[in-house]
Amino acid sequence: MIDDSRPIFQQIAERIEGDVLDGVLQEEGQVPSTNEIAAFYRINPATAAKGVNLLVDQGLLYKRRGIGMFVAPGARAAVLAKRREQFYRQYVQPLQTEARKLGIGVEELTSLIQRSAAEHEGTPAP
Repeated sequence: MIDDSRPIFQQIAERIEGDVLDGVLQEEGQVPSTNEIAAFYRINPATAAKGVNLLVDQGLLYKRRGIGMFVAPGARAAVLAKRREQFYRQYVQPLQTEARKLGIGVEELTSLIQRSAAEHEGTPAP
């Protein structure tokens, strides 16, 4: 579950973000405590707290004193926007750069993406 190649606290933050995005954690819903997270992943509670606090700093979670951490209103939309931007930088930009090197224009690239989508969905390409 935990990838040794990246900081654990970042992975914890990403998993909580993923749960928000997937609807497992609803806005205004309570997030598992750092001790629960630490026990589940068998990590130090301070590491779990660092991941949670990263999301607090980003405004995705907030603390209710004496009660725990909760998902902030608008957190799902914020995570979605963040992940879409990451998708653009990580996949779309390199794809377009490589396509340009190969002399593939926007129309042909669009056609290739449509073809791939059709193959993935099991329907014939247009």
